[in-house]
Amino acid sequence: MLPHWLALRLHPVQAPEVDGASIRLTDPLSALAWRALQLTPWVAELDGALVLEISASERLFGGRSALLRMLLMPALAPLSCAQGPSALVALGRLWTAAPPTGVQDAGAEGLQMQGDTIPADALPLAALAAARAHVPTLERLGCRTWGQLRALPRAGLARRFGADLLSALDRAYGLQSEVYPWLRLPEVFDAPLELAAQVESAPALLFGARRLLVQLLEWLRARQRGVLVLELRWELDARRSNALHLDAHHDASGYGRLELRTAQATQDLRHLERLLAEQLARVVLPAPVLYLRLRTVLTQPLSGESHSLLVDEVRSGDSLHHMLERVAARLGPAQVLCASTQAEHRPERMQHWQPWSARETTVQHKEEKGALYPSWLLATPQSLLVEQAQPQFHGPLALLAGPQRLEAGWLEGESPALRDYFIARSQRHGLLWIYCDRLGGKGRQDAVQWYLHGVFA
Repeated sequence: MLPHWLALRLHPVQAPEVDGASIRLTDPLSALAWRALQLTPWVAELDGALVLEISASERLFGGRSALLRMLLMPALAPLSCAQGPSALVALGRLWTAAPPTGVQDAGAEGLQMQGDTIPADALPLAALAAARAHVPTLERLGCRTWGQLRALPRAGLARRFGADLLSALDRAYGLQSEVYPWLRLPEVFDAPLELAAQVESAPALLFGARRLLVQLLEWLRARQRGVLVLELRWELDARRSNALHLDAHHDASGYGRLELRTAQATQDLRHLERLLAEQLARVVLPAPVLYLRLRTVLTQPLSGESHSLLVDEVRSGDSLHHMLERVAARLGPAQVLCASTQAEHRPERMQHWQPWSARETTVQHKEEKGALYPSWLLATPQSLLVEQAQPQFHGPLALLAGPQRLEAGWLEGESPALRDYFIARSQRHGLLWIYCDRLGGKGRQDAVQWYLHGVFA
């Protein structure tokens, strides 16, 4: 299989649209490299451009045109694209051809390559990085193209201009193996951003943070992961820092920190922006901000999406955990509560309410074998009247199932609970959950007291 190389050069003239908004990436070349690494492991940065070998990947991704569409669409920025049998030939054609005026468009026959018809021997010397320092001397010798340079005596060329020039020519013409510092996807996303101007209001940091989030999205897609915990840090201007106004988000070293948590691993850029905007609205900066840094703390692989053969109803709006995260970010975690299960047999103590956090993704419910619990549980059991040994609640209650015996509280130093639970039917209120206290509340076996503890909705 003959090698086939692509050379790509970005022209960040204008910001691409991401989710309907025009946002410039912090490092478009790295984002393009991360996208290329999803298609081939042979990606390197040479002479301000990317080169990648795609001969082994074309069949896997459905041909060269399909592979190029996956690589370049949606475009990160206007770009030049060239191809060749070696990385240096593709790169030479890239630098020889005129730069594009806009983003290349992938049609039915693939992308139009720059300088695709230029033979390697006709490429100018300036298109070879190893020869640029020697171009004035070589031109005085009448040598202006790669072919003319290659025709010179090798021994004299090596003595006059060094072995690196010969090695570059051999790699360009396939006489030497092409070994470059291959790029790899970073294990952790950690990107800095120097702000164009000092920012004195925390909500205004969102504009710079949005650029970092767009860069993060490319990394998440490349690694096929979703983010669970993000950390946004900023550096304060030490000359104007006021130590008297430091709070939980700032420290004395001149840095601020904000942690962003999600209940489920996500690549949803808009949701992350909304969460960040809600939290930044509650931050007061003690000094102007000069630099931002965004780092992933915890990520998780994303599972593939399952599609039904039936026509599913299209759900509109946000999911429950997205809504809870936004409310908690706006009002504070203490204002959103969730239930947590406890190792306790008494129904009123099986769970307690605590502030909700993105760490609490699910609430596990404990069910005992043979136990049937009601939909609604009264906060305090309600005492029932008893007439002729039959419990009453707006009329007589008919016992349908039971008893479910409960004995607990012996080790807590409290009065133990000795209860027999029944499912009863009320003519007016349906199914109820009642129990009789075998101690009668006073330790007497002869007095049985009945209580209403739950309702089956």
